[in-house]
Amino acid sequence: MRILLVEDEIDLGTAIKQVLICEKYVVDWVTDGAQAWYYLENQWTDYSVAIFDLLLPKLSGLELCKKLRSQQNPLPVLMLTALGQPENRIAGLDSGADDYLVKPFVMEELLARLRALQRRSPNLQPQILTIGKFSLDYANNALLVTESDQVSQVIPLTTKEFQILTYLMQNADRIISGSKIRNQLWDLNEEPISNVVAAQMRLLRRKLSSYGCECPIETIPSQGYRFNTQP
Repeated sequence: MRILLVEDEIDLGTAIKQVLICEKYVVDWVTDGAQAWYYLENQWTDYSVAIFDLLLPKLSGLELCKKLRSQQNPLPVLMLTALGQPENRIAGLDSGADDYLVKPFVMEELLARLRALQRRSPNLQPQILTIGKFSLDYANNALLVTESDQVSQVIPLTTKEFQILTYLMQNADRIISGSKIRNQLWDLNEEPISNVVAAQMRLLRRKLSSYGCECPIETIPSQGYRFNTQP
């Protein structure tokens, strides 16, 4: 697992990098946002997770996140900051960060949050995952629907919709419980509302329906969900 660490505090950056290396991560450490963007533009697909400090020289962590998301880059981002007020956390999450860690923190919590992000983003993913007439386009964060050997629909997906479809398509025809989906795709350190998976499924079905596409995900009462490959 390769990590891009963007931290301008030398002592903290050194400590984080040493801990990550001890945990067998490969780490690229840069100290300003412009250098980080250069790395991301040239080899972002090599990274599994990025760690951004909020306040950086040249390009802030918020600006980095916004640039990533504007290019439909799904790279998971953990934001670090000394600004722990709710409005600062909200700004970080709204910019596209997947998680937020307030300084000072213990390294064990940093590692736990990275493991949570890793569960959502497997190290090796194909550029296209195809099951029947449905294909997930990792480069463009979209669902492709093929009819008569031609792509008939390109449906843009949110990060969470893409994660749900990826997980279920990788386990096609298997019934996956809602709790297992929640544990796989949501941070275990948080306490999401009990119906978060059902709510996401409703939103996904509604989106596919708006594109005239029948959702291939079945709800199996009292058991969970299944990506059905049968016509």
